[in-house]
Amino acid sequence: MTKEEKELLQTFEARIRHLIHLHDELKRENHGLKQLLEEKEQEIEKGLADYKKLESDYSNLKTAMTISLNGSDVKETKLRLSKLVREVDKCIALLNE
Repeated sequence: MTKEEKELLQTFEARIRHLIHLHDELKRENHGLKQLLEEKEQEIEKGLADYKKLESDYSNLKTAMTISLNGSDVKETKLRLSKLVREVDKCIALLNE
């Protein structure tokens, strides 16, 4: 093997070591990003669950307020109660299937 070939081989080995080092760094970064993504997905799921609970609480509060009206808005109260009865009927129909 000539001197020039040895130098080329050393250069090649150095570049391979550098590529292996870069590959290892990218693997670590990728692992960290996957963990971060998983954490963010969990935060999103928690946020959606909180949103659904708040939406349900709001709906219940709205129903309670509608029912507790002292006759000033009877039409809206009747509509709300009719909607609730339809929802109950749907639930019963689903249970009977």
